[in-house]
Order: sequence, then structure tokens, then C-alpha cells
Amino acid sequence: MVSKYTRKIIQADTPFTRFLQAYFSSRVATVGFALLLLILLAALFAPLVSPQNPYDLEHLDVMDSRLEPGKSAMEGNLTYLLGTDDQGRDMLSAILYGLRISVMVGVTSTVIALAIGLSLGLLAGYAGGRTEALIMRVADIQLAFPPILVALILLALTGRGIDKIIIALVTVQWAYYARTTRSTALVERKKEYIEAARLLGLSLLRIMFRHLLPNCLPPLIVIAALQVASAISLEATLSFLGLGLPVTEPSLGLLISNGFQYLMSGKYWISFFPGVALLATVVAINLVADQLRDVLNPRLQGQ
Repeated sequence: MVSKYTRKIIQADTPFTRFLQAYFSSRVATVGFALLLLILLAALFAPLVSPQNPYDLEHLDVMDSRLEPGKSAMEGNLTYLLGTDDQGRDMLSAILYGLRISVMVGVTSTVIALAIGLSLGLLAGYAGGRTEALIMRVADIQLAFPPILVALILLALTGRGIDKIIIALVTVQWAYYARTTRSTALVERKKEYIEAARLLGLSLLRIMFRHLLPNCLPPLIVIAALQVASAISLEATLSFLGLGLPVTEPSLGLLISNGFQYLMSGKYWISFFPGVALLATVVAINLVADQLRDVLNPRLQGQ
């Protein structure tokens, strides 16, 4: 039985409930949301749901290396549903731990890049003049180069590590938010409510973040969702090339790289299953972002 309080929440006509109804009106978006939620929960609770800690040497046995999916351990009663890698690690456990790091890197880099790009975009759009010209020229220079090239150069100079790759991903992302925010701010700063705020003597920061910011957020939310998927893919590419995360902090890209050399020998599962996990994560995020775009800006629906 649904309580009266719960029924009132479901039936309430509020902006939030209208947003939920619009979002879940699409079956594809609902499936994408459910898949993404499952992935995030698996990544968050990896230490609790993983059959073993794949990076605890006490739990590894080289005699169990490269076992096919469904095989059991030489000792003990553990069954490797997705097989093992060249070091005897359970692939299911390794994927859950790798997924955790990939999602963390993608979300962290996107949040930091959003904060930097949003602040600079608001400043450029509201202040104008030389400030706007300087910020936009720097953004144009950064956008002129392929993201992977910029990330490769930065990682070649700074080395490998989670902090290094987050800095590289932030560097290639912030300009997207800055340009989008600046475009919206240019339109909004000429409206009456901004002029009224100026006449009232409100500070620059208050006008930017309390009045301009809410009107800039809808497109940024969609871009941020897409950039999380892009950051996860880029980090996987860099790790696959050997310039991303070290072996002590494995992501999905590094797991794919570890099994690449065994593909020709028939040990497909070492690379295949991490690849499927990466693909499912990126697809789920893109499905969610696509529906967010349609809900936040219905005029773009179907484009």
C-alpha cells in the first residue's frame, strides 16, 4: 500500500515532478537511467559486491591466470564468472574496481572543469571588453587542438597518476563550458532584471552567480553529462596507450590494454569484458544526456 504522503508527492504538480514525468516519458531514456544507476551502484559498492579484491596479493594465485569464464579456482570454491587475467585476478572484480576509478576520474574532472569554465564564462560575458577578449582567445587556442593531443602532451610532461590525468582532462574540457556560458551571459546581461540589479548597486559576484548563473545552467547540465562520457573515454584511451593511470590504480582502459596482447591467442575475455563495461557506461551516460537535452530545451527534441 502506498501511503497518503507518498501519493501526494507523486501526484503533486511541481516543477520537479513535471521534470520527472517528462524525463521518464521516454522508454529509451528510462532504460539508460536504470543502466547508469546500476553501473554507479556497482562502482560505488565495488569492495562489497566484488568476489575478491583483485589487487590484494594474498588473494591471487598465478596458477589461476588466464582461466576461461566459468572456470573455478585451483584452490578454494571461487568461480570466475568472467575468467581471470594474466595475473590470476578475477575479471569481474577487476572490472568493478576499474569502473570505480574510471567513473571517479570522469566525474571529478568534469565538475572541476565546469566550475572553472562557468566562472570564466560568466566573467567574460558580463564584464566584456579586454577581459572577455583575453578569456575567449585562450579558449579558442585550447579548442584549436584535438583534446587527446593536449592530454598526451600534458601527461608526457607531468607523468602518470590520477591527479595528473584529472588535470589533463580539466584542461581539455573547461573551454566548452566557458564558451557556452559566455554566449548565454551575453544575451542575459542586456535584460531588464540585470539592469535593475546594477541600479540597486549589487556586487559583480552577486549579479553573476545569483542572477546570471541560473539562466546559464540548463545547457551546461547537458554538456556536463556528455563530457563525463567523453572524459571516461579519453581517460581509457590514454591508459590504453600507457600514458594514463599506473598499474596500481587500474581503470577500464588499463584493463583493456592488459588483455590486448592475448587477443590473438584466443584469450578474448581479458579485454572483451572491460570493453563491454566501458561501452555500456558511455552509452548509458549519452542516453541520459540526450533525454536531459530534450527535457530542458524541448525545441531541440528530435534533432
